[in-house]
Amino acid sequence: MSKETSPVPSPLSSPAVIGEAECIWPAGANLGEGTLWSQREQALYWIDILTPRLFRYDPATGAQRTWTFDEEITAIAERASAPGLFITLRRGFALFDTTAPGNEAKPRYLHQPEPERTGNRFNDGKCDARGRFWAGSMDFDCKAPTGALYRYDADGRCTKHDDGFEVTNGPTWSADGRTMYFNNTVLDNLYAYDFDMEAGTVSNRRVWHRFPKPDGLPDGMTTDAAGRLWIAHWGGSCVTCHDPVSAAELCRIAIPASHVTDCAFGDADLRTLYITTARNSLTPEQQAAEPLAGGLFRVRIDSPGVPAALFAG
Repeated sequence: MSKETSPVPSPLSSPAVIGEAECIWPAGANLGEGTLWSQREQALYWIDILTPRLFRYDPATGAQRTWTFDEEITAIAERASAPGLFITLRRGFALFDTTAPGNEAKPRYLHQPEPERTGNRFNDGKCDARGRFWAGSMDFDCKAPTGALYRYDADGRCTKHDDGFEVTNGPTWSADGRTMYFNNTVLDNLYAYDFDMEAGTVSNRRVWHRFPKPDGLPDGMTTDAAGRLWIAHWGGSCVTCHDPVSAAELCRIAIPASHVTDCAFGDADLRTLYITTARNSLTPEQQAAEPLAGGLFRVRIDSPGVPAALFAG
């Protein structure tokens, strides 16, 4: 059962944001998401879920590459045992070889865990520190509580850990790995679970934070090296940084797009925050007022993030 947490004083200092966010790829993504910094390649991967496309950006050269998919690609992680990516598609978990030449790369499904939920698709996901991939499914219309939280292991086991979500986003973990944060976006519920790293299980779900109405809804998020949470605001035109204990807001980054969807730390020093946005659900008038909506942004931060965990398979 969910329960609200009580605010406590913030033990962490506010990070400094250096300059303003700049758009480095005005891709016009319908639903930009899935920011992933590759330590191995020193490049940034991100996705457009609904078009659907996978993007790669090399900050050293400015080079851009795009792959087009036949169905929604919704979340990505690098593999530890081989080149390429572990991904979620509309129906579940798959592999994708980004090293294949030309247009020969095709995703290969590994598991589709909920064939009976025909109105669902997968959405956000990430690996925990042990290389297990956690991903949420959701109602395609963002209304029915048919989404679930799954853990997919390198040996092919898939386990459902929670159920009853309209729109899932996240997850991310506390610095000590003992708490997992996970969003039900349309209800404005940012949950915390107790996380057992050894067992790979969650328990004691509670509402950890809610955004005030003018700030939109919680979307994708990441954790920095100090354990602070950086959360994208759908409908709120910003990313905010929060203390992991009290949920107190520590700083705010304004983005010239209403729907801010995800963020991840990157570059060699992990002090650049990459941020995705979306054009989906904007009116023609809003799109005209927000020409950079659907673009990829970046901004420098005075403190680093942490490397993205690799999928163990």
